[in-house]
Amino acid sequence: MTEEELIKRCRKGDRAAQKLMFDKYSAKMFGVCMRYVKNQEDAEDVLVEGLFKAMTKLDMYNHKGSFEGWVRRILVNECLMHLRKRHNFKLTVEVSNIDIQTKASIEDDLAAQDILDLLDLLPTGYRTVFNMYVLEGYKHKDIAEELGISINTSKSQLLLARRRLQSLIKENQLPDVG
Repeated sequence: MTEEELIKRCRKGDRAAQKLMFDKYSAKMFGVCMRYVKNQEDAEDVLVEGLFKAMTKLDMYNHKGSFEGWVRRILVNECLMHLRKRHNFKLTVEVSNIDIQTKASIEDDLAAQDILDLLDLLPTGYRTVFNMYVLEGYKHKDIAEELGISINTSKSQLLLARRRLQSLIKENQLPDVG
C-alpha cells in the first residue's frame, strides 16, 4: 500500500490502516520523543498523543514536503508541550552578546547512539534547545517563541549545551570534535 493510499484510508477511519500507520512511524518517532523527553513512559505517552493527533488532523496535511516530516513536526511540538508543562525554561542563565562558532558539528563526528547517550546527560533546557537547533533545524527566533524565552537565552542554552557536550566527550574519551 502506498503512503497516499494509507493516508486516504486513515482519513476514512479505517482501523487497519491506522494500525499500519502507527506501526510504520512509531519506532522512528519514539526516537524523536526520547531525544526530548528522557523518561521512557513520558516519551511513550507523548508518542501516542502525537500520533493520535497526526491521525485526527490528516486533513491538515497539504502534501507539501514529506508526510514523515509532517508527522515529526507534530511529535516535536507534542514533546515541547510536554516539557513546557513540567519545566520553566525562563529559569535559565542568559548570556548576552555571545558568538557561537564551531569547527565541526557534534553529530557529524559521533555515532548516533553516542549522541543520544550524551544528550541524556544534559539538563532539560540545554537538551531541548540543542535538539531543536542542531537536530531539527529551528532558528533561535523560533526556539525562543516555542519555549517562551528570549533569543539570547536560546543562544546561551545552545552554547552551554555544546560546552557541556564537549566536556562530556573528554570525560568519556570520545573523539574530540573541536
